[in-house]
Amino acid sequence: MKIRLLEEKDNKVMAQIIRSILEASHLNIPGTAYFDPYLDNLSGYYKGKSDTSYWVAVDEGEKILGGVGIAPFDSDKGICELQKLYVSPESRGMGVAKALMHEALEFASVHYTFCYLETMDKLKAANSLYDRLGFEKRTSPLDGSEHGTMDTWYIKHLDTSIYNK
Repeated sequence: MKIRLLEEKDNKVMAQIIRSILEASHLNIPGTAYFDPYLDNLSGYYKGKSDTSYWVAVDEGEKILGGVGIAPFDSDKGICELQKLYVSPESRGMGVAKALMHEALEFASVHYTFCYLETMDKLKAANSLYDRLGFEKRTSPLDGSEHGTMDTWYIKHLDTSIYNK
């Protein structure tokens, strides 16, 4: 497995992975990533911005296993948002999500002080990963949140000494 930046050729597969996971979780509803207007063009959304990126994990045959993004949430306060961490069902349990998170948090620590994310309580495996990686659960979303359907929020102070060498 390797982690690389999302390319235009990856858009369709990554959108399919995200949509199928949301459908399987009964989260193909307004207020989730399912209806994000840029879901079918993730590479275009994340391209050309120094403080924004999206990565995919691929196997030796370049099959996409999952992906994750970082984008500004409140730049004035040094807060980014972890976005669209999704791993295909057949790739779970292989350390893909953890590897993607490490890549995203390493990048985020260069550009931001805090990393925020929004999720659903019923996504137990994801929440467990966020807990293990030192994210602190919040009781409410940060001001400016766009995904009103989410019911669980996390924030992490990015310790740059961990990620920057």
